[in-house]
Amino acid sequence: MKKKLFQNYNFEFDKNEKKLLISFCKQALKQFNADDKFFNDNRAFNSIVDKLQSDSGEIKFTKDEKTRLTLHLRQNMDYIGKQAAKSWFLKKWLMKSLHKQYSSLITNHFTD
Repeated sequence: MKKKLFQNYNFEFDKNEKKLLISFCKQALKQFNADDKFFNDNRAFNSIVDKLQSDSGEIKFTKDEKTRLTLHLRQNMDYIGKQAAKSWFLKKWLMKSLHKQYSSLITNHFTD
């Protein structure tokens, strides 16, 4: 099986997906600001937030931005799934909803 030579890093997100991604990136930035070893992640997520907050319909990510965003989204989705499995009814209900949003975002836009 051959690997694609060029990939498309242009995305069109709806309003809800943009809100979810912006809130996720801002939360990640709060965590990255505490440590200097996450400088590259910090720079990539700042760029992603700026692109998501612009009013353009099509958002163009770099390869680095896309890979870092996909990696952190998948890690967060796995963490939320584990937390939902351990929690009680109300928290489980909220976590499952959030897990479903992240999984649909990943399957719709970030699968290879």
